[in-house]
Amino acid sequence: MSTSARNGKNGELAGMQTPPVVSPQAWEAAREKLLVKEKAQLRAHDALAAERRRMPWMAVEKEYKFEAPDGTVSLLDLFEGRRQLIVYRAFFEPGVYGWPEQACRGCSMVADQVSHLAHVNARDTTLVFASRAPQADIARLKARMGWEMPWVTITDSFDKDFGVDEWHGHNVFIHDGDRIFRTYLINSRGDEAIGTVWSYLDMTPLGRQEVWENSPAGYPQTPTYKWWNWHDSYTADAEPDKKWVEVSDAGEAAFRDQ
Repeated sequence: MSTSARNGKNGELAGMQTPPVVSPQAWEAAREKLLVKEKAQLRAHDALAAERRRMPWMAVEKEYKFEAPDGTVSLLDLFEGRRQLIVYRAFFEPGVYGWPEQACRGCSMVADQVSHLAHVNARDTTLVFASRAPQADIARLKARMGWEMPWVTITDSFDKDFGVDEWHGHNVFIHDGDRIFRTYLINSRGDEAIGTVWSYLDMTPLGRQEVWENSPAGYPQTPTYKWWNWHDSYTADAEPDKKWVEVSDAGEAAFRDQ
């Protein structure tokens, strides 16, 4: 069959210059050839994340205040007792297309992508959305769209100070006691694919905190897979399930071979 478009059901492929149809053997050979490049890209991603963990930190000297469901909170409060914080600047406010019924379409797609945050929280990391809309409007929107992430109202220059007053983005912070540091910013094209557990952790200064990662000395790390759990089963003092440890040993061996 030629590489020109083949008419599928209802002719939906008409006019498309589609790839050739080949034998299973030829298809597997093509896949293996592409897999070499995909693995190289994966290794490059890992190396970039390792470099990100060595980015210098910027001290946050100004005090910022936000409105939350229970009242006014500080930037440190947004950590919710965890070591790391990711703040996504979502556009939901007067002047944004869709207001007041909806948030920005792009930011709403990002919200739809957010994975179950129990896994991110289990790595000492909190995700928070921040907009300029009042809390009543945020609560209404979350209920309508089925979103459950923490979402606060910006009340000062936080968005301008951290480069997200005119465009969406994820800012990353870490704290040492009362001292807060900005460690990274992902925005524009880098921002559109964020939403998985791993995309969140890979932007943080501590990373996934697994032993295979190339991290600075002294960074917290645990065996690959061992900390994974059902999202409703994480507890602060939980030990890895013995049966899961046995099962995950095989997966960890396979992981090292990738």
